[in-house]
Amino acid sequence: MEKQISPEIASKTQNLPERDPTVDISILLPVRGRPEPMEKCLHTLIDRAKNPERIEVLIAFDDDDTDTIDYFVENIAPYLDDMNVRYSAMQFQRLGYIRLNEYLNELAKHSLGAWMFFWNDDAVMTTQDWDQAIMDHDGEFALLRAETNHEHPYAIFPIVPRKWVELTGHLSPHQINDAWVSQVAWMLDIVKNIPVMIDHERYDLTGKNGDDVYKNRPMLEGNPSNPRDFNHITWRKIRIDECMKLAQHISPLGHDMNHFKWGIEGKDDQGNEYDIWCKMNLADPHKRLKQWKN
Repeated sequence: MEKQISPEIASKTQNLPERDPTVDISILLPVRGRPEPMEKCLHTLIDRAKNPERIEVLIAFDDDDTDTIDYFVENIAPYLDDMNVRYSAMQFQRLGYIRLNEYLNELAKHSLGAWMFFWNDDAVMTTQDWDQAIMDHDGEFALLRAETNHEHPYAIFPIVPRKWVELTGHLSPHQINDAWVSQVAWMLDIVKNIPVMIDHERYDLTGKNGDDVYKNRPMLEGNPSNPRDFNHITWRKIRIDECMKLAQHISPLGHDMNHFKWGIEGKDDQGNEYDIWCKMNLADPHKRLKQWKN
């Protein structure tokens, strides 16, 4: 195992290392208590990649999850070596699901790729050459949104450019990572769908992986009066601030900022009412998402 990370270190944001031009995509994968699903999720990624040698895998283990660590060392590390995939395995003092974003932010801090891809140990990649679909957008500043069995407007497995983390200092400051980057991206109108399909083998979706990991997932969402809740007014304001920071980067690149401008003001240049979530709503035909006005 490469190194141990304490909660105190993991909670801090530091500058990213310089991007390695030989690495296209950095897979960020927190795991716990799922040795065989972990192996499956990685095999589907690597076996279906066009250029596996240009992918790196960064994995976060809890230091008390010795069975999963041993399984990785004995079964998965040799496979990654054989496939010429570089990897970094890190042990954390257990942070828990409620601090999931801190695992990801720490992994991101050690990444070397042009794109960062938040992966799950219960996810299955079904698309051949999925990495090429990502690299078709190389040089763009966008949130790449793969298709999933959720049929949800969020990018359930977010793929962001390295510059995103360089500018914000994190992947997400809140536990609910996919919602965070998705809402920011929809507000800025920088979501791009890619022809990649991912099956999320979560228990409530497939009946698989109905284990203790699934059952013990406290979520900081659903009670906006709680200051830690994703939809508390404080966090909503922080998301707007993050949009402002990213807007300073993308506006000079020629990105049309009218959607964000009109959405914040609540009306377009003709004085017509304008909803900042209108484009996200179009991607939500099943009405899976409850709206919260900013």
